[in-house]
Amino acid sequence: MKWIRERDALIAQTLAFVQSVSGKKDEVRQPDTVAAAPVLAAEIVSVRTVTVAFEPPYADPLPQAVPPPHPLPVPPPRAGSDFRSEMQARIANFRKHQERFEREREEYCAATLTKLRAAIRDTAPPPPAQK
Repeated sequence: MKWIRERDALIAQTLAFVQSVSGKKDEVRQPDTVAAAPVLAAEIVSVRTVTVAFEPPYADPLPQAVPPPHPLPVPPPRAGSDFRSEMQARIANFRKHQERFEREREEYCAATLTKLRAAIRDTAPPPPAQK
């Protein structure tokens, strides 16, 4: 089974990489392999960290902060009675809308039922069934 050998090789390589990065030289647990499987070797590579100081290619002065546009006027704080009157006005407006919707629904239903009843009345009765 080729995929098992590839998996075992990947595990061994990953363990070797982890050990090289962490600097530990503990015993590496070899994955269980079949006796006839070839032994795979993994190369251990050391990694060196390099720190580089960043300097801009040219020295420009820092851009000046753009002044904000004219501030928006802040509305004055509301008095308690003003808030209450506004809420009452909104509630009254909402109720008017709901009443209008209810009225329109009732009118539509009545018109539809009238058309349906007229259609039923206007249709001729079915011919008598012949035996």
